[in-house]
Amino acid sequence: MGAVVVLQFKEYILPMDRLRLLSAKARLWRWWLDEVVNAPLEPILHPSRARLQYLGAFTILGHLAFGWIWIALLPQPYENLGTRLAMASLGIPLLVDLINRDLTSKATLWIYSATCWLQLPMFFSLMYWLNGGNAVWLASMACMLVIYYHLTDWRLATLGVVAGVIASMGMAHTMQAGFGTEATQADHLVVLAFAWGAALVLGASSANLRRTRLINTLSTMGVMAHELRTPLATVHLMGDVLRNLSQHDLPESRQKKFDELATRLQNLVRSMNRQIDTQISNAQLTRLPRDQSLIQAAELVQEVVLNYPYRSSRERDCVLVHIQQDFQFVASRQLFSQVLTNLLKNALHALASASQAPSPGDLRVDVGVHHGKGRIAVSDDGIGIAHDQQARIFEPFFSTLAGAGNGLGLTFCKNVVEAARGSLSVHSEPGLGAVFMIDLPMNKPTVPAPVSPR
Repeated sequence: MGAVVVLQFKEYILPMDRLRLLSAKARLWRWWLDEVVNAPLEPILHPSRARLQYLGAFTILGHLAFGWIWIALLPQPYENLGTRLAMASLGIPLLVDLINRDLTSKATLWIYSATCWLQLPMFFSLMYWLNGGNAVWLASMACMLVIYYHLTDWRLATLGVVAGVIASMGMAHTMQAGFGTEATQADHLVVLAFAWGAALVLGASSANLRRTRLINTLSTMGVMAHELRTPLATVHLMGDVLRNLSQHDLPESRQKKFDELATRLQNLVRSMNRQIDTQISNAQLTRLPRDQSLIQAAELVQEVVLNYPYRSSRERDCVLVHIQQDFQFVASRQLFSQVLTNLLKNALHALASASQAPSPGDLRVDVGVHHGKGRIAVSDDGIGIAHDQQARIFEPFFSTLAGAGNGLGLTFCKNVVEAARGSLSVHSEPGLGAVFMIDLPMNKPTVPAPVSPR
C-alpha cells in the first residue's frame, strides 16, 4: 500500500516539475522578447547636445593626454603620435553643429556609433594584442568595457565588443606583432570576463530601469489624462445644452450667440483632448505605437482640416486644401492626424503673429507626388522662421514661440514621420512664411492578376 502511495506521489510530482520548468522557460522567453527583441534601441544613452559635445572634447583631450603619457613619460610599445592623433580626431565630428544638433538623425547615430566603436573596442583591443596583454592594457581593457556600455545600448555594445576583439585580433596577426605572450594567461581571461560581465549586467539593468521609469511616468500621465477628460466631457455636454437652449423661443440674435458659444466650448474640448493625446505621445517619443494602417493622404488631410478646432470662422476660411495627386502610405493614422494638427496649429500661430488679418489661401495644405515620393506640404504666409532657428526647430524643448510652446511638437512630428520611413523638412524666409514638407514612401496598390478565360 505504501509503495502504491509513493508511486502515485512521484507521478504527481513529475508534472509539477514539468510545469515549473515550462514556467521558467516562459519567463526566460518573455524576458528575451521584452528586453532583447522588442525593446527600442538606444544608440545614444541619455542623449543631449551638451553630452555629445562633452564626449567629443573628452575624446580629443583624453587621447592627446594619454598619448603624451604613454609616449613621453611612461613609454609603451606600439604607441605613436600618429595613431593618437587619428583617435583624437574621432571626437571632432561630435563637436560639429551639423552632427550634434539633431540627435535623432541617422547620420548622427551612425557617426556616434562608429566613433565609439573605433576608439573603444577596436583601438583598445588592438593595443592589448599588440602589447601582449601587459598590465597597462589589461587595466585599459577593463575600463573600456565599462565605459562602452555606459555610452550606448547594451546590445549594440555587446556586438561591438565581439566585432572589435575579432577584428583587432586579425589585425594584430597581420602586423606580426608579439601577439599573445601574456594575453593567453588564464588570469587575464578571468579579469576581462569579470569586467565584461559586470558591464553587461549594469547595461541591461540600466536599460530596464529606464524603461520602468518611462512606463511608470506614462501610467501616471494616463491617470491624469483620465481625470482631465471627465470634466472635459461635462463641458462638452454643457455645449449641447447651450445649443438646445438656442432652439427655444429666443430672438435670432440671441440664438446665434448661444450657438456660437456652444461651438466654441466644444471646439475647446476637442482641442484639449488633442493636447492630452499629443502630450502622452510626446512622452512616448522612444516608444511610438506600432499600429500601422494604409492611409489615403487626401482623405486624412481633409479630415484633419475639417475637424480642427478653429478659434473663429475667419481662421477656418483661411485654410485651403489642394489635392494635386493623391497617394497611399503606411503609418499610424492617429499619430499622423496629430502631426498634421500640430503643423496646422503652428501655421495658424504664425499667421496670428503677422500684422494683417488672415485671408483665404494664407494657409495651404498640398497633397502630391515629388521625386517618386508622396508629399504633404503645409504652407503659410505668416512671420516665417529666422535662418539661425531653422536648424534647431526639431530639437526637443526648443520653441520659436517664447512662452507659448513647450518645444516638443515638432520633435514629435519628426519622430512620427521618420517612424513611417519618411522625412520632415522646412523652408522659410523671415517675413514671407514657411513651408513644412512631409515626404513619404508611397504604398503602391497591388494590381489583381488577370483572370484567364475558361
